[in-house]
Amino acid sequence: MSLDIQNYLEVLYRWFEPWERVVVAYSGGVDSTLVAKVAYDVLGNRALAVTAVSPSLLPEDLSVAQEQAQYIGIPHELMATHELENPNYASNPVNRCYFCKSELHDRLQTLAQRYGSAQIVDGVNADDERDYRPGIQAARERGVRSPLSELGIDKLTVRAISRHLGLPWWDKPAQPCLSSRFPAGEPIDAHKLYRVGRAEQYLRQLGWRILRVRSIGDTARIEIPAEQIPHFIQTTDLPALVQQFQSLGFRYVTLDLEGFRSGKLNPQT
Repeated sequence: MSLDIQNYLEVLYRWFEPWERVVVAYSGGVDSTLVAKVAYDVLGNRALAVTAVSPSLLPEDLSVAQEQAQYIGIPHELMATHELENPNYASNPVNRCYFCKSELHDRLQTLAQRYGSAQIVDGVNADDERDYRPGIQAARERGVRSPLSELGIDKLTVRAISRHLGLPWWDKPAQPCLSSRFPAGEPIDAHKLYRVGRAEQYLRQLGWRILRVRSIGDTARIEIPAEQIPHFIQTTDLPALVQQFQSLGFRYVTLDLEGFRSGKLNPQT
């Protein structure tokens, strides 16, 4: 392990030492899972991981989050959230994530009070602070702390630390919530989230790891890394793929020739 990784890991452990109890906003992604792992290593059962369950989370991703929490050993609870009932969220404005995180952290605050006035922490890393993330503002307004960001730990370092700790998912692709697949201004509902989630899961089952299915009206726009596009075209049963997507309710199925780019629908990209 490099000296830098060792130093980051040591300061990350020290960051948690003063807290009596913490509640980790735990999505199952590589960032929040590292936070959950370190929190549990330092605090044991005084750390609790909580996963929000709503139509914007794939059932398969929830199952993986549960498996990872069990692997770590951290106590894990599921908490239903109802952001789709808020028209400020469902109308899908540019700052949609603000209303999602407001819903999440308001509920987490109630839970944290029952858990001995625990400090809520999340998996926001240093790279996230440079992107358009209105949800971060909602978390800050509610006193949520972000150890990775506060210590200057970026995504590459998160993966390096996770790999050093032997976490099997250290190279897991990022998987933001399904609502991020829709352009701002296009309303979101449970059916649309289900449709895009099933479409992405179909591609995962074909062996594609890094991907997005952007949903724009009745069109599905598939994004995979640009260098993989020729292989995708040559090896995929395209008529079967189109049939599957159309059975989900899409009318048109397209392939983005620019290739995958995280946050492509964000307003600053």
